[in-house]
Amino acid sequence: MHDPKQTHKGRGATISPVNRYSRIRHEDIDDGWVLGAEDIPPLQTSLSIDSSHRIITYNNSPDVGFDRSINPYRGCEHGCIYCFARPTHAWLDLSPGLDFESRLFYKPDAVQQLNLELSHPKYRCAPVAVGINTDAYQPVERKLKLTRSILEVLVATQHPFSIVTKSALIERDIDLIAEAASRRQASVAISITTLDRSLARRLEPRAAAPQRRLEIINRLSQAGITVSVLIAPVIPALTDPELETILDQSREAGALHAGYVMLRLPHELKEMFQDWLRTHEPLKAGHVLNLIRAARGGGLYDNRFGTRMRGLGEYAGMIQKRFTLAKKRLGYSVTVALESTRFTPPDESAQIALL
Repeated sequence: MHDPKQTHKGRGATISPVNRYSRIRHEDIDDGWVLGAEDIPPLQTSLSIDSSHRIITYNNSPDVGFDRSINPYRGCEHGCIYCFARPTHAWLDLSPGLDFESRLFYKPDAVQQLNLELSHPKYRCAPVAVGINTDAYQPVERKLKLTRSILEVLVATQHPFSIVTKSALIERDIDLIAEAASRRQASVAISITTLDRSLARRLEPRAAAPQRRLEIINRLSQAGITVSVLIAPVIPALTDPELETILDQSREAGALHAGYVMLRLPHELKEMFQDWLRTHEPLKAGHVLNLIRAARGGGLYDNRFGTRMRGLGEYAGMIQKRFTLAKKRLGYSVTVALESTRFTPPDESAQIALL
């Protein structure tokens, strides 16, 4: 066999557990044929078509500030080990491990689906969040340009939208985003987990470097786009010491708003994150896990609305207090609702042609 922790350079997962719906289970054994990293071929990214018939996904969660989202891709090549979306690959009968970051799905008819949904007589406009489940600006977007095509529709119809990303590729679309922002119809949140380049390389191996993300905030801000920093996730004892520093440097770069999310470990992610800790941070692993349990009622995850994004207990309360005090000291402001009254549905004649 080979050592799974030395197998794939530039990938985040140290293990690839079978998904929770699979009836098949397997385990590694040592047969004496241990291969080094140099003997294992690079893990290639594959693209498959997502055949779902809708592009807009609706939710009724009280924990987020939107009721609809658009995700051009399933899976994410950034490979962030902490990604809460990893378990969604189980719905495709794939592993939340390496499958999630290498077996990607995309919607080639995303623009057609979006036009049809926006032109439906019963559609009512409200801000749509782009790239919430997986990053809309992950590396494959450079070639496919699905996200840009979606933004073109939203800007043309004056439909408000928000974007969350950790990719420098968003700078390619500053022209579109700035146009919508000038009408108060667009905002962007840049996700920053840590400013430690070494830690970031292990946590989120194919995402933009932390200092590069500060540059992104600055460039978007200079273009007149409202930018927030999203400290996500806050990882107890690993990244939480940087909370104030991230807020400070992001504010200096031009961020006007800020938010944070406590680390979430649903389903298979519990096992994966624990193995990542034992591999990359063995001396801190026990302390990190103890603090996670302290913020999650004794477990590693609590999926209840109202607590899953922030946690509960003394430790979680301390993080919230630190965040609130730093925001006030640095002059971060309250977010303002996007403009939704100017929406104009796509031309109906164009929709007939699509059908």
